[in-house]
Amino acid sequence: MRSHAEKTSDLERVRRNTHLALLVALASAVHTIEAAIPSPIPWLKFGFANILTLTAISLYDFWAGLTVAFLRIMVGSLIIGSFLTPSFFIGLSGGIASALVMGISYRFLGGVFSLVGISVLGAYASNMAQIGTVYLLFIRHSEVFMLLPVFLGFGLITGIINGIGGEFLVGHIKKLPAFKAVV
Repeated sequence: MRSHAEKTSDLERVRRNTHLALLVALASAVHTIEAAIPSPIPWLKFGFANILTLTAISLYDFWAGLTVAFLRIMVGSLIIGSFLTPSFFIGLSGGIASALVMGISYRFLGGVFSLVGISVLGAYASNMAQIGTVYLLFIRHSEVFMLLPVFLGFGLITGIINGIGGEFLVGHIKKLPAFKAVV
């Protein structure tokens, strides 16, 4: 017979996985909606789905954020029909790089940087990974790196916006009674 502590642990794991599934579903929906919105500048997106990755990192841990980012990219690309296309690989490299940098930054610099600062670092990592992927897989000309200042400037703006969105969402989720029961 299982102890009360084991049953409680199982319930907490189910709640955590349910919350992460909801974050993945929401991130996939945001990813899909954003793909349908024309970009202000070709090749640049706001990356609003990263708000959910940042939320998972803040509420849970590095692995939760990486899971949300990876599954959001997989599900989103399947929905919009970009799976295994060049844009899929570019987005995957940016999303994973962003989640890695945000997760590590939150873990080691969370007391120094706000979610806005961590989001900006993630946006920069995403931009650099995407440009690197374009260079390595598609366009083997160093001129592609001339786009980096534009990408990093846009990344600063989107990182700030997404960081503010992350702080807002995390603040509201932490107030929910259902969330308090898990943490």
